[in-house]
Amino acid sequence: MVRVEFLGPIQKAPLELDITNLSELAEILQEDKEMHQWLENSAVAVNDVLVGSRDFTLKDGDRVALLPPVCGG
Repeated sequence: MVRVEFLGPIQKAPLELDITNLSELAEILQEDKEMHQWLENSAVAVNDVLVGSRDFTLKDGDRVALLPPVCGG
């Protein structure tokens, strides 16, 4: 299982999913109307390392974090 966490203002409970890559995660999250606005602009980290490709392979126990853009000072 892969743990998916939503940081900052996304305000969604973590998910435990049986997925093998970020493309599968994107498909699942696109079905969620609340998530749709965040998918275009959020960065993705796997095990605290930013990832730029949806083809990134996920392994059992990986932690995926969606990092929305935020402002602050």
